[in-house]
Amino acid sequence: MSAADDQRAILVEDLVRTYPGGLRAVDGVNLEVAPGEIYGFLGPNGAGKSTTVRILTTLLRPTSGRAWVAGHDVVAEAGAARRVIGVALQEAALDPLMTGRELLRLQGALHGLRRAQASERGDDLLERVELVDAADRRVGTYSGGMRRRLDLALALVQRPRVLFLDEPTTGLDPASRAALWREVRALNADGTTVFLTTQYLEEAEQLAERVGIIDRGRIVAEGTPDELKARVGEPALHVDLVDPAEAERARELLAAHGECSHRRGGGLIVRMSGARAIAPVVRTLDEAGIEVDTVEVETPTLDDVFLAVTGHAATDDPAPEPSLSA
Repeated sequence: MSAADDQRAILVEDLVRTYPGGLRAVDGVNLEVAPGEIYGFLGPNGAGKSTTVRILTTLLRPTSGRAWVAGHDVVAEAGAARRVIGVALQEAALDPLMTGRELLRLQGALHGLRRAQASERGDDLLERVELVDAADRRVGTYSGGMRRRLDLALALVQRPRVLFLDEPTTGLDPASRAALWREVRALNADGTTVFLTTQYLEEAEQLAERVGIIDRGRIVAEGTPDELKARVGEPALHVDLVDPAEAERARELLAAHGECSHRRGGGLIVRMSGARAIAPVVRTLDEAGIEVDTVEVETPTLDDVFLAVTGHAATDDPAPEPSLSA
C-alpha cells in the first residue's frame, strides 16, 4: 500500500505487541482515522495507548499485525512514514541547556532545512506556540506548560500530515491545558490529522471528533462522543421543587412524560428527550399548582461510557505500560 493507494490517514489491522512474560500490551487493535480528523484514544495508564503510539510512530515494532500512516507501512516503509508525521510523546527529551530557539533550529537542520529556512521556521513556530519571549532562555528554566508547547513546536517543524500527541496535557495546570487545546484545534483547522492519546475524559470530549476507548490492550468501544454517550442512556431532567412535600404528587403527574423517580434531596428525575422535555414538564407542574425551583438537563458523560464498557473508571491505574526498552 502507498500513500496514493489509500485515503485513510491511519489504518491499523490486528495489531499485537507482546512483552516477555506473555503480557499483551496491545491485543488485536483495529482502527481507522480519516484525513483531517482528531481521533481521541482514551484509556487509563497501562491500557495500551502509548505502546500503540510507539508502533504507529515507528519507535516500536509490532509482534504481529500491520499499520499504515499516510499510506506508509510503519515497518516496511518506516523512513517514509517518519517524513510525514510529527510526534510529541508524553516524556519529551529536551536538552535543558539549550534555548528554545536553538532546539527548533537544530530540529530544522535534522529535517534537511537550510540554515535560513530553519531559522525562519523556528521563529514562526515560536510565535505560534506563544514562546517568543522565552525563545532565548534555556529550556531548563521553562515551566511544564512551556516545555509541552515547545515539544509541540518541535513536532511541527516538518509540517506533518499526521500529528501524534501522547497525553500532551498530563500534569499541566488548567490554563496551560486550555492553551494547548486551542493550538490543537488551530492545527486541525489547517488540515493536520491529530491522533491524541489521553486519560482525561474531558479532553477527549472537547477535542476529538471520534473516540476509541482502549482497555487492557483492546478497543472496547468506538464512535463520536455523542454516539458513545447515547449507548449509556437518554438525557434526564433533574427537577427540584420549591416544596419537597409535593414530590410524590409531582412524580405521579410527570409519569405521563417518561420514567420518573425520586432523587436525593426531594427532587425528581425524569428520563425522556432531554432539553425538549423541559417545557411540557414545567407546564404540567405549573397547571397542577406545583412550584418548580430548578430544572436541569443531565446527559451521560464519557466517564459513564467508560464505566459501562470496562467496568471501572478511566482514572483507574492498573499498571504502567512497559518501557520502550522492554
